[in-house]
Amino acid sequence: MRHCKKCFMPDTRPGSIFDKEGVCQACRNYEKRKSIDWDLRKKELDELCDKYQRHDGYYDCLIPVSGGKDSHRIVYEMKVLRNMNPLLITIGDAFTKTQAGIKNYQNLGETFNCDHILFDLSIDLFKRVTRLAFEKSGEPLKFVEAAIYTVPMKMAIKLGIPLVVFGENASFEYGTTVTENNSANETIKRLFDSIDVDFWLKNGIPMKEINAIIPPTNDELETTNPLVIYLSYYVPWSSTVNLNIAMRYGFSDLTHEWIREGYIENFEQIDSIAYIIHLWMKYPKFGFQRTSDIASRRVREGLLSLSEAKKTINKYDHMIDQRALEDYCNTLGYNKKEFWDVVDKFWNQNLFEKVGGIWIKKEDVFSENR
Repeated sequence: MRHCKKCFMPDTRPGSIFDKEGVCQACRNYEKRKSIDWDLRKKELDELCDKYQRHDGYYDCLIPVSGGKDSHRIVYEMKVLRNMNPLLITIGDAFTKTQAGIKNYQNLGETFNCDHILFDLSIDLFKRVTRLAFEKSGEPLKFVEAAIYTVPMKMAIKLGIPLVVFGENASFEYGTTVTENNSANETIKRLFDSIDVDFWLKNGIPMKEINAIIPPTNDELETTNPLVIYLSYYVPWSSTVNLNIAMRYGFSDLTHEWIREGYIENFEQIDSIAYIIHLWMKYPKFGFQRTSDIASRRVREGLLSLSEAKKTINKYDHMIDQRALEDYCNTLGYNKKEFWDVVDKFWNQNLFEKVGGIWIKKEDVFSENR
């Protein structure tokens, strides 16, 4: 297990690219920002909005949102700065919502004066597919995370909305690809091609229940052909900048509500309590979780030193939040032993060893010098 020499992100991150100097692609991509003419790209976005803006009162773009600070940033860029008329759509889950999450969801529509659709899966279906994905793949929200892309695209096609705006291009921002494009259509098509419908059918989920993750057909995409863009292509993407903008428009973080174990901030992924168990599952499989993600991003932005990131990661990265675990188990019907019995199947034996019934890091594998 190697760590990036610049940000300390491990090379076990799926799809990671490291160069011969031991630097991850996320850092290399971040360095490219210095040579980008951001004023020109913002002008390109202005021209794009001028092209797609409608004057008949109908929606001219669709924005998938969770309610978080990134969602506020996207709506701010499209509605406030460019006078677009977006339809917002949120893919819900059955986990308990935080008070901040409830407030932020409502705030998006009210503050920005936008129509907002909540697409909730059947609670029974959500529980079954989440348990199934957790037990079979160690990726609890596999179904929901597919729906986050399929549902908005199908909605845009059915309603004739010509532009779909996502936030960051995660592949480029976090280092699993070298190139980025102003259009995300090909990226979305590749994502649709990767959705494993047979996984659900073979494991007892009937076809009539998986409509939410069935991608639009090629004919639908080619006939209607909504343009899909990542806002991060046009504006330098930053969680902290997004937070500052969102706070000006009524966004609430978790201050005074919940201090999460294993987390170094209180404003990322704060909508549903148990959602962060999905993020924590990276730790047994890949040897890192959300602390590493956030710390490495802060290092790239110059907000955290490399030495501070190492200390933070070593202190917090293994922790699982007990409130989130309680909500996860209560929602899905597990007791704690059943939960840990499932997790036990996913510990990566190249990274961890079982000692006295407990999985611990192999020190030589996690050494900072590797």
